[in-house]
Amino acid sequence: MPEPIVQQTGRHLKWPALDRLERALMILCGVCLAAFVFSTFVDVVTRETGHAVLWLQEVTSTFFIYGIFVGTAVATRRNDHLFLSALTEQMSGAPRLFFDVFNRVVVLLVGLGMVVFGIQNFFTGLGSFRMPSMWPMSYLYIAIPICGALIALFSLEQIVNGLKNGFQSDADHGHIQEAGV
Repeated sequence: MPEPIVQQTGRHLKWPALDRLERALMILCGVCLAAFVFSTFVDVVTRETGHAVLWLQEVTSTFFIYGIFVGTAVATRRNDHLFLSALTEQMSGAPRLFFDVFNRVVVLLVGLGMVVFGIQNFFTGLGSFRMPSMWPMSYLYIAIPICGALIALFSLEQIVNGLKNGFQSDADHGHIQEAGV
């Protein structure tokens, strides 16, 4: 049976209601990656054959940018990056709780910063245009506050559930005991 897109790792830190969102974001991330690769391939082929299609660079950069920001949001929910956990995994008790909350609050604040400054970028981008389409840059910049809002949501989810259920999973307990800590 294939592994589901929604990871069960850290299940105690996740709300089931957000599983569909994670699934949709993972699919969107895959679509962005596939479209990026395909448009890059077509761009290279058309250039090499002497029939360059200029708007393909816009398509390629758009899928790249959206893929990055969607992937960052999903990685936040999956605890795949954005904060270091190696140090906190070696801790227990109050120090572990403090650093687990602290790390996620920092990520939450980064997400909120992305929302605020991303919205500012979006409005600034209304006056700048991409060539050759002449679309406002805002269609690229909108990915920033959306990503920030998702990062903030997923960080808040982990903080609330971590305070309620504990941040350590059963796997963490086994790893700490095996290491003799």
